[in-house]
Amino acid sequence: MEPLEVIKSKKEHLARLANQTGAAGEAFLVTTMDDWIPRPKGQQLKNLLAALENSGIIIKRSSFDAISLPNGKEIDLDNPESINSVIDELIFIEIKTANQDRVKEDFTGFFFALTESEISASEALGKRHKVIFFNKKTGNTLVTSVPEIINKAKSTNWQVSVQL
Repeated sequence: MEPLEVIKSKKEHLARLANQTGAAGEAFLVTTMDDWIPRPKGQQLKNLLAALENSGIIIKRSSFDAISLPNGKEIDLDNPESINSVIDELIFIEIKTANQDRVKEDFTGFFFALTESEISASEALGKRHKVIFFNKKTGNTLVTSVPEIINKAKSTNWQVSVQL
C-alpha cells in the first residue's frame, strides 16, 4: 500500500469508528431511560413530524435522537390520533456523547458540533427540546439546552458543511 492509501484508509476507519461509538452511546442511553423512545423511522417518523407541523412546529427529521413522553403516558406512533393526543407533552432530545479523557465531570473540555437542524428545532420547540450530554467513560449525564450551551461556550467555531 502506498502511504497516501494508508492515510486514507486510517481516516475512513476513524470516521466509521467515531460515528459508531457516538451512535452506540446514544442507543445505550435511550435504553436506560424508562420514558424515552428512540427517534422513530419510516412512516412513524412521518406521522410524528406531520403532527408537529399540524401544531405549528416544523423541524427536520435529523434534529433529535429520542423522545421523552412524561407522566407515564403511552404513544402509538402508527396512530395519528394517539400522537396528536400527546404532541404538546413530548420532549425532543438530542444526545451528545463524549468518550475523551479530557472531558470533566461537568463536561468542561467537551468539544462537539450543533447542526443547523438541532439549533432550529431548539428554537421551534423551546423548552420541549433538550440536549443530553453523556460521558460513556464515566456514565455522567447533563441535561441542558442549546441556549444554555451557547451561553456557557468558551469558544465557538461556526462552519458551513457543504455537499456537492
